[in-house]
Amino acid sequence: MGKKISVEYPESLANSLKLAGKDFQTEIKRTSLVKLYEMGKISSGVAAKVLGVKRIDFIELLAAYKVSAFGTSDLDELKEDISNA
Repeated sequence: MGKKISVEYPESLANSLKLAGKDFQTEIKRTSLVKLYEMGKISSGVAAKVLGVKRIDFIELLAAYKVSAFGTSDLDELKEDISNA
């Protein structure tokens, strides 16, 4: 069985996002996992498993958050990786 995290937040935060209840919880969970992926702390597979979605669905979700599925936002580094492939 998984562990739970409880986070206190002012209702104004959820209101500012125009989300309530389950929708707000889902947004916080998605955002946290996307950020952990972006920081290189978890893989897309781990994030997908925690969200209960297919890996390809998580990768598509990254675009909504403007996060590269390639794990880097540095264009020069990406070009170098491509040239070294």
